[in-house]
Amino acid sequence: MTGTGPTGITGPRTVRAPRGTALSSQGWQQEAALRMLQNNLDPEVAEHPEKLVVYGGTGKAARDWRSFDAMVRTLQSLKQDETMLVQSGRPVGVMQTHEWAPRVLIANSNLVGDWANWEEFRRLESLGLTMYGQMTAGSWIYIGTQGILQGTYETFAAVAEKLHSMGKGVNGTLAGTITLTAGLGGMGGAQPLAVTMNGGVAICIDVDPRAISRRIEHRYLDVQAKNFAHALQLATEARDKRQPLSIGLLGNAAELLPQMLAEGAPIDIVTDQTSAHDPLAYLPVGVSFDDMASYAAEKPADFTQRARESMAKHVEAMVGFMDAGAEVFDYGNSIRGEAQLAGYERAFAFPGFVPAYIRPLFCEGKGPFRWAALSGEASDIHKTDKAILDLFPENESLHRWIKMAQEKVHFQGLPARICWLGYGERDKAGERFNEMVADGTLAAPIVIGRDHLDCGSVASPYRETEAMLDGSDAIADWPLLNAMVNVASGASWVSIHHGGGVGIGRSIHAGQVTVADGTKLAGEKIRRVLTNDPGMGVIRHVDAGYDRADEVAAERGVRVPMREGGDA
Repeated sequence: MTGTGPTGITGPRTVRAPRGTALSSQGWQQEAALRMLQNNLDPEVAEHPEKLVVYGGTGKAARDWRSFDAMVRTLQSLKQDETMLVQSGRPVGVMQTHEWAPRVLIANSNLVGDWANWEEFRRLESLGLTMYGQMTAGSWIYIGTQGILQGTYETFAAVAEKLHSMGKGVNGTLAGTITLTAGLGGMGGAQPLAVTMNGGVAICIDVDPRAISRRIEHRYLDVQAKNFAHALQLATEARDKRQPLSIGLLGNAAELLPQMLAEGAPIDIVTDQTSAHDPLAYLPVGVSFDDMASYAAEKPADFTQRARESMAKHVEAMVGFMDAGAEVFDYGNSIRGEAQLAGYERAFAFPGFVPAYIRPLFCEGKGPFRWAALSGEASDIHKTDKAILDLFPENESLHRWIKMAQEKVHFQGLPARICWLGYGERDKAGERFNEMVADGTLAAPIVIGRDHLDCGSVASPYRETEAMLDGSDAIADWPLLNAMVNVASGASWVSIHHGGGVGIGRSIHAGQVTVADGTKLAGEKIRRVLTNDPGMGVIRHVDAGYDRADEVAAERGVRVPMREGGDA
């Protein structure tokens, strides 16, 4: 049993979540955690499943294969009043709790302040003592590139509205514009489809030919250009015809962006989603992609320095496009911080995407609500899509999103869907899903979760909490309170992570997953979790002084003690 899979295999193997209604665990709460852990490592989902890496450079689902097997074995035997404890991808204990308690509690990559840096993390990782959990990799609720797609779509929609106010674009879309970006991994791979969904043209650079091929295969990317000149030709032709088109371009952004800037490429929008949060996952100029892994492993300090110097060139070109009139923003991968470490003084000349476009949504408790069908049947997602549309008939942007997602989104692993819902909406959707499981409309239970990139679950001064109104960017109490309230509310599993999205030392964030298994108990848990979880986003922004959050709290009955009585 020790260190071996169910077929006696030790180490890497193909993992795929079971489908259907047959249980291999003691109940659906445990079965859901088991299937979502396995789904994170499905070859359709994970970037490097043989290494247990799900997405985001080195974001893992389990510390090692022995730990993976132990988690599978434990989830299969876990009782309804027991909780498995996971420390950085390794199960370290099972405690007797109660039926309202989470079945799994997860803590990933957490380090004490003075030790919270990549060098110390890698030392501990080399000793087998920790792992990098990213956000939804180590918390078992990654659903493939779709997981970030609507957030990316909403961001580019906000960009389109801004450009429209400046006389660019067509009718609040990106038609007639060209976006330049890099990174086609598990998260960045959403960019090309998000741009074309908004009617624009995108040139998307990546150093890995497999990433480009994978995005074309999954219909997130339209075509691959032969070279730099061909990419610009395709882009300008499509722009002039007002036709959406996404173009993959093989190369290093730190070389190609300066070249495009120098040649006066007609770029309207610039951003980036390379794995810049981890310097060992960013290819330095002058290093071949084939040599990247060995060089990073053998000379990490030298590699890191060269990567940061390359990022400085990359960011300098982004600033150059901004100076030339392009709309430029950081998409939350910490590339500005890394460029600053390399000595580039104007690294923060352009804003992050949250303060620029997304924070008004956070004030309303809105964020990336997602769900997956444990049956494995696409029809269950189609039924839940209809339920969402029926629940919120007046929400035109939501209807537009669901219909586009049905047409364009390729399921990876277990069928799943994402849509941004706010306070007072998520609980309604969750309860409706639970009713549909109970009455047999759905073939099997539904897993309901979200990205850690949410309205009230993150402290990340380079991303979600950048430029807070009251200066509270680095206050990390909020994600801890978020995790605790989700435990108290009855979530199925809860996680607290460090460093996701932006790198070690730069963020603390929490996640929750709740299972709609059709029982009355599940319904009660869903009502509390999916009310309180987004409620954290409202009170976080009330406390920071945002008027819109104050209005939402007053309108929807969110209690804020400092706004009550004589303190109101």
